[in-house]
Amino acid sequence: MANTRKRSLWDGKIFRRAFLDAFVKLNPRTMMKNPVMFVVEIGSFITTVYVFRNFAAHHHSLRFDIQITLWLWFTVLFANFAEAMAEGRGKAQADALRRAKSDTVAVRVLPNGSTEEVSSALLRSGDVVLVVAGNMIPGDGEIIEGVASVDESAITGESAPVIREAGGDRSAVTGGTRVLSDQIKVRITSNPGETFLDRMIALVEGAERQKTPNEIALNILLAGLTIIFLLAVVTLQPIALYSSAPQSIFVLISLLVCLIPTTIGGLLSAIGIAGMDRLVQHNVLAMSGRAVEAAGDVNTLLLDKTGTITLGNRQASEFIPAPGITKEQLADAAQISSLPDETPEGRSIVVLAKEMYGLRGRELSEMQAEFVPFSAVTRMSGVNLDGRIIRKGSTDAIAAFLKENGSSLPEEVRAVVETVARSGGTPLVVAENRRALGVIHLKDIVKGGMKERFAQLRAMGIRTIMITGDNPLTAAAIAREAGVDDFLAEAKPKDKMDLIRREQAEGKLVAMTGDGTNDAPALAQADVGVAMNTGTQAAKEAGNMVDLDSNPTKLIEIVEIGKQLLMTRGALTTFSIANDVAKYFAILPAMFVATFPVLAVLNIMHLKTPESAILSAVIFNALIIVGLIPLALRGVGYKALSAESLLRRNLIIYGLGGIVAPFIGIKLIDMILTAVHLA
Repeated sequence: MANTRKRSLWDGKIFRRAFLDAFVKLNPRTMMKNPVMFVVEIGSFITTVYVFRNFAAHHHSLRFDIQITLWLWFTVLFANFAEAMAEGRGKAQADALRRAKSDTVAVRVLPNGSTEEVSSALLRSGDVVLVVAGNMIPGDGEIIEGVASVDESAITGESAPVIREAGGDRSAVTGGTRVLSDQIKVRITSNPGETFLDRMIALVEGAERQKTPNEIALNILLAGLTIIFLLAVVTLQPIALYSSAPQSIFVLISLLVCLIPTTIGGLLSAIGIAGMDRLVQHNVLAMSGRAVEAAGDVNTLLLDKTGTITLGNRQASEFIPAPGITKEQLADAAQISSLPDETPEGRSIVVLAKEMYGLRGRELSEMQAEFVPFSAVTRMSGVNLDGRIIRKGSTDAIAAFLKENGSSLPEEVRAVVETVARSGGTPLVVAENRRALGVIHLKDIVKGGMKERFAQLRAMGIRTIMITGDNPLTAAAIAREAGVDDFLAEAKPKDKMDLIRREQAEGKLVAMTGDGTNDAPALAQADVGVAMNTGTQAAKEAGNMVDLDSNPTKLIEIVEIGKQLLMTRGALTTFSIANDVAKYFAILPAMFVATFPVLAVLNIMHLKTPESAILSAVIFNALIIVGLIPLALRGVGYKALSAESLLRRNLIIYGLGGIVAPFIGIKLIDMILTAVHLA
């Protein structure tokens, strides 16, 4: 996907495909999905018939009639072109994905342990396959045995390989990716045609795109306005006949096309498609347009602390000894207990002891030490060495360890623990035999710029809630430093669900990210659930978006893209309705000025002739669609403002601009037409 995400707006291949598709979309069955443009197409067809009739009769206004008819057809084609351009970008991405999808030979593992080679098209959910280095993974699945380096560039566009292993939240693999090293056994979780790659192709090319509730509501409004103006124009002819000012069918249809909201009618579909395309450019797949819209209306944002708000790797920053213990003693014990610990936290303890006190790492194998690995049950780790029983872990775990050995955790150490927690750090207590040696201060580093981003979200009326498994004191300190509005400490899966339901019960829309099976219920409950691509299959099935980069902070960008979609639709709707005002001043005086000279006062643009006035309005009506295609595809420039500020900004730029621009544009076209004697 990397080679398609940065395509130019006017990429030659996409442009040519869109040009041809604009004609294909003239099919009435296709046009009926867009009531506004369907009315324009019917009007174009009627004027075409009248042109042939007038041609046979050598009618004196034939040149004017032909020009009106051509520009009416251009109006329809330009609207189709806008939609085709939006779809074409998705089709280009789909083509790239299809190249990654191929029928491969899979090594299926039979129940008796033997293997057989079969086509990947014959695999079914539940089959187990063996994939060795250099081979493609034949279908979506979960690793049940082994660990391997996997090239996922065909899906994510990133060249760096990722590690996938059995168990945990990194066991899911995607069909069409390639194993680079080692071998794995994969249990297939999808049937042919139902893989993640198949779903990606269908989504990005728009095959599964359905109109969103907001889009449907706006379509109904536009259809209603079209019917009202149609009735107005139909009843205008009897009035014109009564006043001895009959109008030609070309003038009446021109009036109708210029009065109905053709601008937004022609661009509405392109705006929705482009919104989903912008997500794809950020390597996010939205399972529906509804999810994109919901992201734009989100009131509450749930974010994990680790990896989202903080860098994720806590670092040892200080050794704080207990009374009667020197810092060197504490650092020595902490380093020895951390030598076998390969976690970032463990390595940082070893490095800090070396840098501060010159303690060099020692080989535990030479020291005949017994390593005690960390356990979720004991919540501590350590070593047994020459009669020394050293443990490091959470406060409660070390307190229980000391109690078992007939001792207790000193109040001074508990006070240090509370101080570290209040500062936003994570306290690790170190004990040896029957006494506490002190506390290691692990510090979470808040990512740069997070406070400013949360301030922007707050200005938009979005409440941010940090979710963490830390104790409340640590959570409160990080929340203050990061600038979030609230936090949920010591969070369990049920706590997340309950929080989402409480927010939704108050009428709010909630967004959250997750990657594990335990996140699946909350992702399904949230209005916008963003699953990480590195996560489990359950998480990806539960969410309505998938982040292919597995970057939890992407949720903030998703909300911004959703708001940009809604802003673009609202801005262009405002512009479309506003620019009809100028057309009234162009066409209505032109229609009746000969019969009612007093109407000449409405010709404030001083258009040369009635014919040039009507033709200029029709031409502007068609060209403005072309002029707004880049804005519809790129989206209105996003700014983090409150709803009131955004409304005021849109009314000034697109409301007032929508009134002024047509006056200027129609006048310029009128001058050109009269200069070249086309009207």
